[in-house]
Amino acid sequence: MTTAYDWTGRIGDVWAEEWRRTDRSFTNLTPHLNAAILAAATPQTRKIIDIGCGAGATSLATAPALPNATVTGIDLSPTLIEIARHRSETQANASFECADITVAAPNHAPTDLYVSRHGVMFFADPIAAFTILAEAAAPDAGLVFSCFAERAVNRWATEIVTATGGDAHSPTSTTPGPFAFADPSHVATILEESGWHAATPQRIAFSYRAGEGTDPVADAVDYFCRIGPAASAIRDAAPGERERHIARLTQVCERYCDGDTVEFPAAAWIWTARKSAN
Repeated sequence: MTTAYDWTGRIGDVWAEEWRRTDRSFTNLTPHLNAAILAAATPQTRKIIDIGCGAGATSLATAPALPNATVTGIDLSPTLIEIARHRSETQANASFECADITVAAPNHAPTDLYVSRHGVMFFADPIAAFTILAEAAAPDAGLVFSCFAERAVNRWATEIVTATGGDAHSPTSTTPGPFAFADPSHVATILEESGWHAATPQRIAFSYRAGEGTDPVADAVDYFCRIGPAASAIRDAAPGERERHIARLTQVCERYCDGDTVEFPAAAWIWTARKSAN
């Protein structure tokens, strides 16, 4: 389980240090999410909130595409928000705030559109969180977010877990974390019970880019030693076992190397919803 404390501390700091590579991992998914966001906007969309904005990638793609709207990125990590603010210096209609969205949302009411790239699977109480968002939303407000599909088809997760001695076939869990929203029926229930009417989600198969450059395998291995389900196992292992983990992880990354990239098969859901009529 990933908690708010994690994002304000060590995990948030690591993601801030690795924001370029974490953004890069979604290279082949991001265009689909950005297109869904633009499709959900209406001529009346004026206030947009990016939930769990990280270093600001989604906010900074949305703001210039919708110049008549303001985009506010909100994240728990102060270091990520600092980076996002620096990146947005020339984008007048984008701003960033370090806060818990469930606390901050009422201060931004009424919001016309909520967006998120893989930022909503970490809510401790998702029904309560989405209810707060709905209560702070304008009538007919929109909601667009992406989340990982089932673990089994996200080979970047399963194969590197196996390489480092973990169980890649653990049962589906709704505990807050990367795969908490993998089951679409579970997510549909959450949205319905919290005041949102969801369309059928779009399933996107994409290539998760873990490494690139002149030595993409080394880049991918270094990335997975920092971010993802193998990082803690490698960090906490005894020296000899750590070397064996890294050797097996290197073999996995070599299998998915093609030219100057290492890309793993992956899949995500893109959800689109509207605030339910009272």
